[in-house]
Amino acid sequence: MEQPDPTLLSTELKPVDSENLKVIEWEDFEQELARLWSLSSAHKEATDKKLSLQQKLESLIQVKEESLSRLNELDEMRQRLEARKVAMGNMLMRSKVAAEDVKKQEERLSTEVRSLLVAGTALSVAGKRLREANRLLAGERGYVHLKNLQRMLRMRQRYMISQVSFLYPVKALTGPGHEQELESFPSSSRSGNSVESKPLNQGTLSISGLQLSMLPFKKSFFTDKKEVQRSATAMGYVAHVVSLIASYLEMPLRYPLHLGGSRSYISDYAPSTEPTSSDLPSNTLLSINLKPIEFPLFLEGQDTTRAAYAVFLLNKDLEQLLNFIGVKSLGPRHVLANLKELLRTILSPEYIDT
Repeated sequence: MEQPDPTLLSTELKPVDSENLKVIEWEDFEQELARLWSLSSAHKEATDKKLSLQQKLESLIQVKEESLSRLNELDEMRQRLEARKVAMGNMLMRSKVAAEDVKKQEERLSTEVRSLLVAGTALSVAGKRLREANRLLAGERGYVHLKNLQRMLRMRQRYMISQVSFLYPVKALTGPGHEQELESFPSSSRSGNSVESKPLNQGTLSISGLQLSMLPFKKSFFTDKKEVQRSATAMGYVAHVVSLIASYLEMPLRYPLHLGGSRSYISDYAPSTEPTSSDLPSNTLLSINLKPIEFPLFLEGQDTTRAAYAVFLLNKDLEQLLNFIGVKSLGPRHVLANLKELLRTILSPEYIDT
C-alpha cells in the first residue's frame, strides 16, 4: 500500500473546529488514511480534468470568438458585396442608357451624313450646271449673243414706237394765248406718290395737232362743245399711244385701257367695300369687291371728277412706263409732257445700249 506524501498531507491539513473533530481509533486509522488518500487522488484527478476542460473550453471559446469575428467579417464583406452589386447595377443601367444615347446619336449622325451626301451630290450637280452655264455664257450663244438679241429687240421696239410717234406726233405749240396743260388737276395721287409739277419751257404740247387744255374740265353751261370733243379725241390718241407702247415693251399696265377713240375708258382695280347682309351683327367685316371700275377719258355726259380721275390714272400708266425704262416722271399734271419724254427716251440712241 502506497503511503501518502507527508508534505501533501501537511499542505492539505486545515484548521479544524474542535467541535467537529472526529476521533479515529488506531485500528481504523489506516482505513481512514487510505480513504483520504483515494479522496485526495480523486480530487487531484478532478482538478486535472478541470484544468484540461478549462484549457479545452478556452480553446473552444477562442475558436468561437475567431469564428464569430470571421462571421462578422463575412457579414461586412457580404454587405460590401451587396453594395458593389447595387453599384454595378447602377453602372449597368447607366451604361445601357449611355449605349442607347450613343445609338440614337449614331442614327442621327447617319441621317445627317446621308443628308450631307445628298446635299453634296446636289451641290456637285449644281456646280456642274453652273460650269456648264458659264461655258455656255462664254460661248458663241452666251452673254454676247443674249446682249445682241436684247439690242435687236430694243431696235425693233424703237422702230415700232417710232412708227407710233409718226402716227401721233407730240409737238410744242409756241403761239400765245394757249392754255396750260391740265393745270387744274390736283398734284396728290392715290398711291401717295406726289411729284411737284415742272414748268414747260417749250410751250403747250399737242398730239396730232390737238392740245389738252384745262378749259373742258371747268364744266359749265358756257363750255365749248367742240373744245370738249377735241379734248376727248386727244385723250383717245394718248390712250392709244400708251396702249401700243405698253404692248411693245411687254409691260402690263397697272390701270388697263379700253380703247374707243374719243370714247375710251380706263379701269381701276382698287377694291371697294360693301356692307354684308343686314342679318349679320353690326361689327361684321366688309366684303371686298374686286370688280374693276371704269372711268371715262371724256367729259360729254360724264361727271367732271370721274373724268379728271381717269386722266390722273392715264398719267399713272405713263409714269409706270417711264419708271420701267428708268426715267423719272415730270409730274401728275403733264400728260403730254410725260408722253413726249417717254417717246424721246425710247427713240434716243442710248436706249438701245441700256
